[in-house]
Amino acid sequence: MLKGKLKLPAPDKVRMLFPDRLGRLVAGFDEKGNEIKVLEFELESGEELEPIQPGELGFHRESDDGDEAMDDDDKDKIIRQRPNPVSVWKSISDEEKRSDLEYELSQREINLEKLQRIASAGIPDGGGLRATAWKLLLGYLPSSRDLWDEQLKENRQKYANLKEDLLQNPSEHMWKEYEESSTKRNEENDADGPLRRHEISHEDHPLSLGTASPWSQYFQYTEIVEQIDRDLQRTHPDLPFFSGESSFSCKNREAMKSILLLFAKLNPEIRYVQGMNEVLAPIYYVFSTDSDKQNAEHVEADSFSCFVRILGDSVDHFCEQFDNSSNGILATLSRLSDLLKVNDEQLWRHLEFTTKVKPQFYAFRWITLLLTQEFKFESILRIWDTLLSNPFGVQDMLLRICCAMLLCVKSKLLSGDFVANLKLLQHYPDDINVEYLLQVAKDISPDTSYYCLSL
Repeated sequence: MLKGKLKLPAPDKVRMLFPDRLGRLVAGFDEKGNEIKVLEFELESGEELEPIQPGELGFHRESDDGDEAMDDDDKDKIIRQRPNPVSVWKSISDEEKRSDLEYELSQREINLEKLQRIASAGIPDGGGLRATAWKLLLGYLPSSRDLWDEQLKENRQKYANLKEDLLQNPSEHMWKEYEESSTKRNEENDADGPLRRHEISHEDHPLSLGTASPWSQYFQYTEIVEQIDRDLQRTHPDLPFFSGESSFSCKNREAMKSILLLFAKLNPEIRYVQGMNEVLAPIYYVFSTDSDKQNAEHVEADSFSCFVRILGDSVDHFCEQFDNSSNGILATLSRLSDLLKVNDEQLWRHLEFTTKVKPQFYAFRWITLLLTQEFKFESILRIWDTLLSNPFGVQDMLLRICCAMLLCVKSKLLSGDFVANLKLLQHYPDDINVEYLLQVAKDISPDTSYYCLSL
């Protein structure tokens, strides 16, 4: 998988960072649906997302000590107990935000910069606003409304074709081919002619061990399917939408399984890694609750395309082979540490040298799963509004939020030892004021020398 890299533009230059990645991330197909060569290496299926072992990452940037505006205990008290009106948008009612968003989404040509500003402040629930906004922010829908129907039809048909080709078992394929060949013979020959036996090759037999056998290839993914099933059973067990044995929840899990399995088959160098189900869950939930009936009916196809896009900036985090690359998880953890150093060197030194609580021990899950296991589901959706709205990409804002998470519990971290701090960060407090957290993240000084854009 080849990627071009480009330095970030200056912060005052806003641009969309979600080009159509369906052909680039989905191995085997380019943007026009043509077949391309796939890299020849694989990961073990169902790989566990375990903390990385301790190791030095080579911090080297220098910064001045920051001044404390108030006592750290007072900061924590504000963060946890009093919802501060920390921004102009926060003070605007949901009704006003809804009105502004509905107006912007009704325009024939969507102003993406304006949509980013509105959505970053939080998208009101209901009416399908979040579903439409996320599709636009991810580049799944073009800015021109005139192109929406054509784009949706094309992508949904592409998904249907991929699903038919790759998720059907070989017997279904053979039966379909037999019916097509029989129809063709009936058209070419006299209907009263002799019947012909349909020949089945050795490779078509379910017990064939040949590598070219479609059955052998089909059974290779049995373990992945079982791993996906287990993970989906554990996805937000407190929400009836995902858990339980109702026909509704079973249908949702089945659709999500198809998405994850198709992604695994199209990306043999990545396959399925445990935790991808958590990244898919917010997308599938938001799209399935769209008030537009036609969109809700195609939730599986739309979710697949947007799932591919949202993994675009972080797909290398799931590949152990790329751990030490510039886009690997170790480099990203190093950038988080440097970002903390730039914004609060006191806290950085305490974590890095005094208590030796390094980002590998807590931020691996934060970053890889896009914070989906650190907050309540409602808060996850709110956080993703801001993540997807960032003009410099998901990873830029993700690192800011991770850094803000550390700053918001600074007093506890400074007073804690290794065990206390590790426990705090691996089980982040769920009573944090999310709006305050996001505002702290937006106010963080970026270190743009590290961020790259995928072409």
